[in-house]
Amino acid sequence: MSFMNTKKNILFAVLLVLGLVGLGLAAGQQAAAGGYHFLKKIVVGGEGGWDYLALEGQSRLLYLSHGNTFEIVNADTGAKLDPIVNLKGVHGVAFAQEKGRGYISNGRGNSVTVFDLKTRQVIEEVAVAPGQNPDAILYDAFSGRVFTFNGRTANATAIDAATDKIVGTVDMGGKPEFAQTDGKGTIFVNNEDKSEIVAFDAKTLAVKKRWSIAPGDGPSGLAIDLKNKRLFSVCDKVMVVSDFENGKVVTTVPIGSGPDAVRYDAGTGLVFASNGEGTLTVVRQESADKYTVLETVPTARGARTMELDPKTHNVFVVTAEYGPAPAPTKDKPNPRPAAVPGSFCVLVFGR
Repeated sequence: MSFMNTKKNILFAVLLVLGLVGLGLAAGQQAAAGGYHFLKKIVVGGEGGWDYLALEGQSRLLYLSHGNTFEIVNADTGAKLDPIVNLKGVHGVAFAQEKGRGYISNGRGNSVTVFDLKTRQVIEEVAVAPGQNPDAILYDAFSGRVFTFNGRTANATAIDAATDKIVGTVDMGGKPEFAQTDGKGTIFVNNEDKSEIVAFDAKTLAVKKRWSIAPGDGPSGLAIDLKNKRLFSVCDKVMVVSDFENGKVVTTVPIGSGPDAVRYDAGTGLVFASNGEGTLTVVRQESADKYTVLETVPTARGARTMELDPKTHNVFVVTAEYGPAPAPTKDKPNPRPAAVPGSFCVLVFGR
């Protein structure tokens, strides 16, 4: 080895060390700032579209709606478990933990599939008639009822979780989307086509109040802050914050386009909006009525639905890889690209 080569090698080594130190400092600064970033990818596979995902906290299992199947993965290890199959256009899942049961909304089946939380075996299927196209689903421990929110019939169906029998229907006066409970007998729902929130009594099923969330339009995801009495509705490019006691909008926050889900982390005071454009908006709650966008984290195209793990504070989104868009036709002048079979996956983000 020549002396010149030795000098070059020493210089390269010094630069490499300095570069690694710089990367370490940058990573340390990012960690200190609490920045969210990509942690891992869990390939689930299979075919079909997707909708809600939900974490069952006691078992640490993440449930993923996927076509006519609910895929199940361990939130900590990423291990896949046997899915719940032979469903009918699934949307969401709710957990009645004290009763040991889960409830799945079948949009095409106009029904709810009841399953055992321990064995994950199907117990029965309950028709939600006169409701049609049940989408979002919620379990309210205060009333002991499961509620499905039916898009085609603009109503909600109440099911007694003790008997799995229908006990009533609520006229929503619009197309219901996500819902939340205050744990004290009131259910809140986004009405997507009316751009409003509807509050109804979980036991009497009477509508208590409605309020507009203008300037928000077409709300989808809904999250709740029980301590500060706030609701978070996500619309295209804007998150609307409401006071659920007086039914008034208190502020708005800019987010990405095409959002479908929002989560509030009571442990950190952060609010997350998952946007179909391929971003995650992270918002800090400064006070009940003041919010600051901390960062916009790249995710992946189509990653619109989301779940938050309150234990680790990690965020899960789901998506798939996309192939090329098909050629335009008269009926479909702007066709969407199809998902690549077997590419359905969970992306995990954390600090």
